[in-house]
Amino acid sequence: MKKLFVAGLVIFNALNIVAQDTNSIKFTAKIANRNSDTLIIKGRDNFEKIIPIDKKGVFATTFNAPQGFYVLYDGKESSNLYLKPNSEVNLTLNAQEFDETIVYKGKGVEESNFLAQQALSDENFTKEAFTKEPNEFAALLDGKLKSDTEKIEKSDFSADFKTALKRSFESFHQYVAQDYERVLKSNKFIGKASPSFDYENYKGGKTKLSDFKGKYVYIDLWAIWCAPCRAEIPYLKKLEEKYHGKNIEFVSISIDKLKDSEKWRKFVADKSLGGTQLLADKDWESEFIVNYNVTGIPRFILLDPSGNIVKYDAARPSEPELDKQLTALLN
Repeated sequence: MKKLFVAGLVIFNALNIVAQDTNSIKFTAKIANRNSDTLIIKGRDNFEKIIPIDKKGVFATTFNAPQGFYVLYDGKESSNLYLKPNSEVNLTLNAQEFDETIVYKGKGVEESNFLAQQALSDENFTKEAFTKEPNEFAALLDGKLKSDTEKIEKSDFSADFKTALKRSFESFHQYVAQDYERVLKSNKFIGKASPSFDYENYKGGKTKLSDFKGKYVYIDLWAIWCAPCRAEIPYLKKLEEKYHGKNIEFVSISIDKLKDSEKWRKFVADKSLGGTQLLADKDWESEFIVNYNVTGIPRFILLDPSGNIVKYDAARPSEPELDKQLTALLN
């Protein structure tokens, strides 16, 4: 199940109901198995605070920020937090169990701890609920919205904080319901023959899906202008290296416009992209893209050696579940 940060998106939009006076914040963090040597705190109105690690292995800084909701990033991992006037925030966590180990101590950290615990609750809920049949899933989802709302109403948090969280609960309900429908739809395609393609190959000529018959095929739908797509490239390279010589082909299909083919070629060369690099013939309107109902990228697809669909909407290279799945299939 992909990690959900719906609450973080919604409470950002609720910031206009929070006082915007700037206050000094003391922040320290000790992170075991960290993903990066730099933490980043982002907030509304393009707020960004970059915190490098010091010689003692601690992230420490003092900065001014308006009261309200923020997101803390350690590499690709992230957590919601809430900064209050004159807070002293001391964060500890193990990045290998990111959501499970987040603890905020100090002054003015009660809201941040609530957000961290809520994120873990949301993630655990989706893992369980997505295994249920539609009627049971709907009842569980409605029950979660009711219990979460009652919990925040009974809390001692400020009225502004409660309002923002209730909005986030409603958004979570809507988002998860839509995602569940998407998963149900995608499951209908598992085991069926994949739509085909016949696209320009970076190395010359054209390449068809049937050229890979007898191999598993992991397809990456991307474009050079897509930042989330580019963020997956280092992880994809690691997978290609790990499974080199195995019965799998990594195929990247760019949906850049044909008029930008030289930009695509330059990007592939400059970034030393591996695998099979293809350029779709009609960008978003390419038949393969349309047949897979692609409305956003990056999008990943996994096929078996017979060209049948294993995963209609596969995990990203950065998600550990993909590595586990490929290991099970190829070893």
